[in-house]
Amino acid sequence: MADAVVFDMDGVLVESEHLWERLWSAFAAERGRQWGPEQTKSCQGMSAPEWAAFLTDFAGAGDSVAETERSVVDGMIKALEDGEIELLTGAREMITDAAALGPIALASSAPRRVIDAVLTHHGVDHHFKATVSSAEVPRGKPSPDVYLAAADKLGVPATDCLAVEDSSNGLRAAAAAGMTVVAIPNPGYPPAEDALAGAAYCATDHDAVRRYLLGKLKEKEGDRA
Repeated sequence: MADAVVFDMDGVLVESEHLWERLWSAFAAERGRQWGPEQTKSCQGMSAPEWAAFLTDFAGAGDSVAETERSVVDGMIKALEDGEIELLTGAREMITDAAALGPIALASSAPRRVIDAVLTHHGVDHHFKATVSSAEVPRGKPSPDVYLAAADKLGVPATDCLAVEDSSNGLRAAAAAGMTVVAIPNPGYPPAEDALAGAAYCATDHDAVRRYLLGKLKEKEGDRA
């Protein structure tokens, strides 16, 4: 049973992981460095200040961390405006139906500017009672900070929350927060086995996630009645 749901954004609500990788790679390439899968894996789940510091150091061209972050985030906003960041199939229904049964929140590694732009662009921002960027907490994923902050903003104990995640560090973060973890593995960036092991349910598509969430929220609703 659960009282609330906390969603990740990149790879759960929208198809965007590949865009972060593209922008990191392009930033490095412009400075004569070759970005690869290992660097992407290192950065996935990091907060914006964390990956910007990593990318700045990797590129080694003397940019400030703030300049690096701004350049990449500007690229993400342009990608959104160009129609490259669409809701994944079934994500809108998953959000809407879950929000009808209990409060929902967002716990994302994306910076605030991207979170607000994506949710507003797709007209789903009003469903979320709370949104937290990992840039707003001490540590990014796999630390549980962003999930704990989301639960705190909802006023719901983390142990009474469901968390929907797709990536290794996201799954680890949600599990470390004590939430019931629902995995929807990203086929382009498959999560590690140890991260998947912490999930209570592993879904194949968004409709399966939606049905699982509704079942758990309805169980709690029935228990309250």
